[in-house]
Amino acid sequence: MNRVFKNLGIYIVIFGLVLAMAWFYQGTPEQEVEEVDFSDFATQLKNEKVEELSINDRIMSGTLKNGDKIIAYAPSILEINILNEQYIFPQIEAGSLTVNSDEPKTTPWIVTLLPTIIMVAILIVFWFVFMNQGQGGGGKVMSFGKSRAKLHKEDDLRKITFADVAGLDEEKEELEEVVDFLKNPKKYNNLGARIPKGILLVGPPGTGKTYISKAAAGEAGVPFYSISGSDFVEMFVGVGASRVRDLFEQAKKTAPCIIFIDEIDAVGRKRGAGLGGGHDEREQTLNQLLVEMDGFGDNTGIIILAATNRPDILDSALLRPGRFDRQVVIGIPDIKGREAIFRVHSRNKPLDESVDAKVLARRTPGFTPADIENMLNEAALLTARRNGRRIRMDEIEEAITKVIAGPEKKSRVISESERKLTAYHEAGHALVARMMPNTDPVHIVTIIPRGRAGGFTMILPKEDKYYSTKTIMTEQIVHLLGGRVAEKLTLNDISTGASSDIERATEIAKGMVTKYGFSERIGPVNYSSSDEVFLGKDFSTRKNYSEEMASEIDEEIRTIIEDAYATAEKLLNENIDKLHTIAKTLLEIETLDGEQFEALFTGAKTSKQIIVDVHRMEKVKEEANALEAAQDLEEDMEESAEDEAEYLAEEEDSLDEEEDPATEAQEDSPEDKR
Repeated sequence: MNRVFKNLGIYIVIFGLVLAMAWFYQGTPEQEVEEVDFSDFATQLKNEKVEELSINDRIMSGTLKNGDKIIAYAPSILEINILNEQYIFPQIEAGSLTVNSDEPKTTPWIVTLLPTIIMVAILIVFWFVFMNQGQGGGGKVMSFGKSRAKLHKEDDLRKITFADVAGLDEEKEELEEVVDFLKNPKKYNNLGARIPKGILLVGPPGTGKTYISKAAAGEAGVPFYSISGSDFVEMFVGVGASRVRDLFEQAKKTAPCIIFIDEIDAVGRKRGAGLGGGHDEREQTLNQLLVEMDGFGDNTGIIILAATNRPDILDSALLRPGRFDRQVVIGIPDIKGREAIFRVHSRNKPLDESVDAKVLARRTPGFTPADIENMLNEAALLTARRNGRRIRMDEIEEAITKVIAGPEKKSRVISESERKLTAYHEAGHALVARMMPNTDPVHIVTIIPRGRAGGFTMILPKEDKYYSTKTIMTEQIVHLLGGRVAEKLTLNDISTGASSDIERATEIAKGMVTKYGFSERIGPVNYSSSDEVFLGKDFSTRKNYSEEMASEIDEEIRTIIEDAYATAEKLLNENIDKLHTIAKTLLEIETLDGEQFEALFTGAKTSKQIIVDVHRMEKVKEEANALEAAQDLEEDMEESAEDEAEYLAEEEDSLDEEEDPATEAQEDSPEDKR
């Protein structure tokens, strides 16, 4: 940027010199000239007081006999001719007047070229500024092909190490080999071992692919280049390939180093899938990346880390050994990993003694590290909203529900009929799920609107599951249809609230028939097709089965849905009293937790007892909040008193230091005492 201002200053100096030269050539008047009216000028001529006269067009300038100079502007050439006949020519003949002819006025050449010079200078400055802005505010002109990779400093990378990564023990072991090679390459070279040139990190969004890459760079202590896959592709043809070359040239200068390409699927898609055949910009960039990773050139000491959540669309040449030798799958953490992640993200947060990481890990199945970090942040915000000092279990529970279903909308005005409809709908979901032998237990049932839902039933698994069975998927469909069946049985009507349930149930049934081979009628044959519109070499998907088979698939899906509907209807008819009890309780207190719902289902407590217990718990919570607020106020007062005491002590010390030692010595001297 300093270089830009320096070059711009040169143009400003040149422009100022041109203006100074123009002003110099215009010249300055040698003597002041008095401007008079034409009538006064004519009177001076008539009285023969003008000694010299000069006429240029209608401008009349004269020198009086006393040496003064005057100038006047004639109304027209006619008046000048009259003066010539009456006064000027007679005085010329008499020899009392001298008439001079002024040199024709010509504009200096530099003044004539000045507008052109100004326009050219403006165009040059505009082009110079435009090109620098186009390169991100300070690159060289026409440097589109320069890499946009960001080189991270070693001090910044040291802040993140493998100690900050939790729940990825096996994945860290894979990357620790790379780190060890960068630190001790001789150990591997002596054994003839070749370190992987590239490691592809694959996993769903938010699982920590980028984070573990930063930790690997922090552990290795080597230069770390980070760039996104979309940064290679530009509107100008050939720019992407040029940036790839420039990136590897920079990396060779600082080898050994690590290059991290985030979202590599933006540039690494399968070739031959575009309208331009093999000559579009993205494919040229991919070809150059393939050559740089494993071509005739030598890129020893450069390790490529890349992250993507779409490995199925990457080009096969990119995934072969010698380019990306390893694929490290970073999945959703299990219960042990979630517990470790909780401890990492809560290190800088004041947690209440009641918060247990093991309990939270069991209550958050399917959460990614990003979800856990977001959940703890939401809990901290909720605590700050109530002016609390410690994050309690209640705030964390609310944050978990908020992350899953969205924030509560208690201000929404809902009619009594819609509340009743929602209560029976959610009671139907919960009751059917409870009666299914393989379905996980109910955690929360509520009719408070959250997000787009008017209410919801949360079911949390007892343990992490990596597979699903035909029985479990069938019970899921029955559970999803429980809300629609409850509406029909109790209200003699159905609503649009079950639309999302029907959609999910249909998708499960479709997967059972076409993808997993669970249908005895269709058999263990895969008839599924990808939902991607632009995947691989195909612009659109096509059915890989006949119309007759499509009809059978539709019939089988419909049979599964109808059987599940009949099962839900039978279960609710047999337990209609429990359905009414749960719905009426929801209308009173709006939310039931797992223990309260189980007590109602088993008959351990009646609806009135549950309502009384809820009101009692609310009072206890209010008293606890008031007590905590009082304790916080007392702690604040103690802290303010301590701060005030420290301030007073510092003030006394400063006053003691400000006393003059010379004055004290003079007061204590023997002479003053005498």
